[in-house]
Amino acid sequence: MPALAALPVIALALFYAWPLVTLFARVVGPASVADTLRAPGLPRVLWFTLWQALVSTALTLVLGFAPAYVLARYHFPGRRAVLAIATVPFMLPTVVVGAAFLALLPRSWHGTAGAVIVAHVFFNIAVMVRLVGAMWAVLPTDLTAAARTLGASPTKVLRHVVLPVLRPALWAAASVVFLFTFTSFGVVKLLGGAAHPTLEVEIARRATQLGDIDGAAVLSVLQLLVLAVVIWWSARWQRRARVALHGDAATRRPRSAAQRRGVTAVVAVTAVAMLAPVVVLVTRSFRLGGVWSLAAWRTLGDDEVRPGVSLGIDPLGSLATSLRYAVAATAISVVLGGAAALAIGAARRHGRLLDVGLMLPLGTSAVTIGLGMLITFDRPPFDWRASWWLVPLGHALVATPFVVRSLVPVLRSFPADQRAAAITLGASPLRAWWEVEVRRLARPLAAGAGFAAAISLGEFGATTFLTRAGTESMPIAIDRLLGRAGEVPRAQGFAMATVLMVVTAVIIMATEAVHARRS
Repeated sequence: MPALAALPVIALALFYAWPLVTLFARVVGPASVADTLRAPGLPRVLWFTLWQALVSTALTLVLGFAPAYVLARYHFPGRRAVLAIATVPFMLPTVVVGAAFLALLPRSWHGTAGAVIVAHVFFNIAVMVRLVGAMWAVLPTDLTAAARTLGASPTKVLRHVVLPVLRPALWAAASVVFLFTFTSFGVVKLLGGAAHPTLEVEIARRATQLGDIDGAAVLSVLQLLVLAVVIWWSARWQRRARVALHGDAATRRPRSAAQRRGVTAVVAVTAVAMLAPVVVLVTRSFRLGGVWSLAAWRTLGDDEVRPGVSLGIDPLGSLATSLRYAVAATAISVVLGGAAALAIGAARRHGRLLDVGLMLPLGTSAVTIGLGMLITFDRPPFDWRASWWLVPLGHALVATPFVVRSLVPVLRSFPADQRAAAITLGASPLRAWWEVEVRRLARPLAAGAGFAAAISLGEFGATTFLTRAGTESMPIAIDRLLGRAGEVPRAQGFAMATVLMVVTAVIIMATEAVHARRS
């Protein structure tokens, strides 16, 4: 299906590969590299980016171990609800997570490394539950039973049986968490303050505040090189740690009193830790001056804190802008992702190259994508910086892989002889393709569209570069409101974050419902 592959290939080349090449071209000059690397304060930025990512990753692995185990190995009432509570935060926009911890943590924690790390752990617990929990769920029970029968203590069973088997999943979880925390933008921007910028935040600051495009390009390329090394190293270690499992794995109800107490404690702590920031976020949107008030919600449509004092943004208008962006980004993602998935499914072996190419934007930070598009499309005949569609197109670059991933497994599950049978029965090749494959993709396509919409609504990094005055998205509006002095703008920021959280949660739940109906 070369014609189907042409559209996603052109889009990938034009809006991803070309901006990256332009970004690298800005770094070719040795003077710009030397000037950037000698800039005062850069070593502090690099060091903070690295050590906060390492600490966040280590704490996520440690604190996520117990919920991953309990949710993978035990059946208990409310297990599905607890699993949702533990994993949904990962799908929340980063600006919502940052706003939630601004509401939860005392003011003495604002602008500190501790606030950034705590929010990162909250955000990434889902990675442990999903990746390590999935491996733990298929760990044969006879392995640990045999070790206990031979006299091994629970500690020795953990060290010599369980951990070696879980090592590939632990490496995968560690690499994913490190990548997310190393390239963190929204959480760090809201919670880290000016004193604790990461490389991602520094790239945005240089490009948007200082006008140092060359310096931002150098740092973006440096970040890309670090991420490439981490991904290569992680993949290498996961291959070396691969373990073959044989036997039966089964979940069970907690039997002894100690098991019941342990499961109850882990479930309670996990639920409280995951729900507390969200509950406090909503609560703070109704609090002004220490009393309950609806003022923040009533004034969401205004751009003035009080007569004569303007916010410079329209909080409610940003919601309409985000929804327009989300609709456009979803439409683009569905068209590109649908065409790509059909081409990959038809090509089979040769479709792998297209599949890998479409995944590349996921391994590139949104800030880098936004910066590349900013400096590429800034002069005739491709001066598109003022074009409204450039923002949803940037969102679609990140969202399209999710549409592809929703469709490709379904396409590959179709028996290869069904289309041939339809043609044998008299259908034309086009009609056979349409009836056998395309029409059966409605539900997975709807699920992919849901993911694309949720990603677009919460996208913050690329939007920082591509948005224009008067067309701020909700994440941009929330960031600016929370950065204003005064209780009313801050409460409005919490209210806006609540709206964004609810809209995103509704989309996620609808998407999960589509998945459940499909299965």
